[in-house]
Amino acid sequence: MKPWLWAAILVAGVAHAQTDWKLATGYRAESFHTRNLVQFAQDVELATQGRLRMEVVPNNGLYRLAEIPGAVQAGKAQGGEVIMNNLVKDMPIAGADSVPFVVGSYADAKRMWQYQRPLVESHFAQLGMKVLYAAAWPPQGLHSRKPISGLADFANTGMRTYNLSTVRIAELLHAQPVDVPMVDVGKALAEGRMDNMITSAVTGVENKVWGDIKYFYEINAWFPKNIVFVNLKAFDALPPASQKALMEAAGRAEQRGWEMSQQAASDALAEFRAHGVKIERIPRELEGEIQRMGEKFSREWVRSVGNEANSIFIPYYVKQVL
Repeated sequence: MKPWLWAAILVAGVAHAQTDWKLATGYRAESFHTRNLVQFAQDVELATQGRLRMEVVPNNGLYRLAEIPGAVQAGKAQGGEVIMNNLVKDMPIAGADSVPFVVGSYADAKRMWQYQRPLVESHFAQLGMKVLYAAAWPPQGLHSRKPISGLADFANTGMRTYNLSTVRIAELLHAQPVDVPMVDVGKALAEGRMDNMITSAVTGVENKVWGDIKYFYEINAWFPKNIVFVNLKAFDALPPASQKALMEAAGRAEQRGWEMSQQAASDALAEFRAHGVKIERIPRELEGEIQRMGEKFSREWVRSVGNEANSIFIPYYVKQVL
């Protein structure tokens, strides 16, 4: 056989062996979640010697955040990343990590994910998708214009809300719910329409709220998670060696993502301190009230989701007591 024919056969074989995927995310390229996703894609390409290449498309560049699960399910994109809150309409069990005041630390949030993950994986599989990994956002803390010494300090204050859970928290604390998009928080503070809010320190830093916000309390209200997943048919079509490399890289990405989240939270607190925001512990009275609110929210969530929710919260609370 002539040399040029051998070369053509070899080139055709290489081309056939290479698989190109697109991973859609709605988050900006600078987000630690996106940077972790890019590192994950690079790890997979290296481990498979270029047989599987994944292009990460951030900033809603491929599909908007709300459209990503449907696009991956339909095979229009091979993979994607969303915040798990976005999935609760079709997958209520995905909302466990956003039940307020249940987890109080990164360790608690990781343990919650251990119980939640098998259920989420099962639901994804039923929809024709496969879970790769999940990583938390920094915890939600309490930002306030004035010091909080007890529940009475919330009375008649304006608390920023953005969903049903935050509205209920405001009402239980006897604050006035104020529906304010994050992009308008600075304006709402300047106009005196709001006095406090529950959101992460990272979000507070990104929006430079330190001009009006003087106090930050690490209440760790909840740890929302982003989840990365792929089309199941696309995964099954990969050679076993590529599947193995993909899942091993996903395991490393999950660990790295949690570490990056903790670092982002630490950096945000340092930034707050540098701008004169006081990082305070919550008063004992409020801590007790938060615990009671967490029990209330978790009972209500279990009732709304059904028996499946017990597979998460029963072992979680039993382990917590032990």
